[in-house]
Amino acid sequence: MDEQTPGTPSDAPAPQGPTLFDWEFATDPYPAYAWLREHSPVHRTRLPSGVEAWLVTRYADARQALADQRLSKNPAHHAEPAHAKGKTGIPGERKAELMTHLLNIDPPDHTRLRRLVSKAFTPRRVAEFTPRVQELTDHLIDGFAAKGEADLIHEFAFPLPIYAICEMLGVPREDQDDFRDWAGMMIRHGGGPRGGVARSVKHMRTYLGELIHRKRDDLGNDLISDLIRASDHGDHLTEAEATAMAFILLFAGFETTVNLIGNGVHSLFMNPDQRALLQASLAAGESALLATGIEELLRYDGPVELATWRFATEPLTLGGQEVAAGDPVLVVLAAADRDPDRFADPDTLDLSRTDNQHLGYGHGIHYCLGAPLARLEGQTALATLLTRLPDLELAIPPQELRWRGGLIMRGLRTLPVRFTPRNT
Repeated sequence: MDEQTPGTPSDAPAPQGPTLFDWEFATDPYPAYAWLREHSPVHRTRLPSGVEAWLVTRYADARQALADQRLSKNPAHHAEPAHAKGKTGIPGERKAELMTHLLNIDPPDHTRLRRLVSKAFTPRRVAEFTPRVQELTDHLIDGFAAKGEADLIHEFAFPLPIYAICEMLGVPREDQDDFRDWAGMMIRHGGGPRGGVARSVKHMRTYLGELIHRKRDDLGNDLISDLIRASDHGDHLTEAEATAMAFILLFAGFETTVNLIGNGVHSLFMNPDQRALLQASLAAGESALLATGIEELLRYDGPVELATWRFATEPLTLGGQEVAAGDPVLVVLAAADRDPDRFADPDTLDLSRTDNQHLGYGHGIHYCLGAPLARLEGQTALATLLTRLPDLELAIPPQELRWRGGLIMRGLRTLPVRFTPRNT
């Protein structure tokens, strides 16, 4: 129940809440989230899918929820009938038998599977991948630099992480364009019909299963080969688990970075003073502002708006609200990361912000495994764009930009830009 304003009659009507999850909200959700933080910080709502869930919007409550083991990642704990469970995850993953991945399981299985793949994303291994990320970045910019215009989402921010994660997984280069097509279907249908996404998930599952079979006879220096080796050495990784693991690393490893790059460039366009500071820092050969800047862009308008689904395994109290067993809980990272009780001037972009324990990649045991790779891709992409195309600018009025309407991710549909053409 909302607190009463001093002097307000006890029977006064409750303040009217904002409309959630329409297209206007998708364009700028932050005023609505500010209202929820103040008036209904743990808020029960009906989602566009028809599922009712709790939205957690304050930073302190969000950190608690992300680390609370009473909030399970396993959809089996959802209290609603089985048919509703298909509305709470990745479209098509259940039919494709891809449920046994890190986003859907709890310890001890989560601990075991995460340990098997965590070595692929250590800072050392990611650092070894840095030259290849730079090479991919330059190659993509070479593809449009002479035109003087581009759609930065589809020509740059989207293919970069697709090709990077495919190479880490060990997908042959001749097959990577297929993954780009399947992933593109997921992006295009982020807020619309789920059938196209489900078909893409099925294609990926079939391909990855076949690739795992082929690699058993020809192991390489890649993540899928590492998963096979781990299984062969008695770590109890089933073929279904290996396929699901490869799938979720691909699925979760590309769209977050697409949005990090797209949202980051957009934020710099909307804050030209901060962009000028960053470009001056890069021109001077400095890296400190780029490092703090990528964290601030993750906080200010990050790629993941809501953390993935959690389900209460028992009755619990969260932010003063009683949450029943089986209730879905969605932690709103975008709201928590603009909480004025945690961040000074939270609606201001400050690339030099150092006290920045944002939740952009989560918190606790489900903290994003691929965060080091995403940071590398984001830093490389922004630094190279601003250095090679210093007069880059938005090619349409900002109000004409359209945001995808999906529940979990936050990202632009397109980002048309123009610049002085440059020969490569």
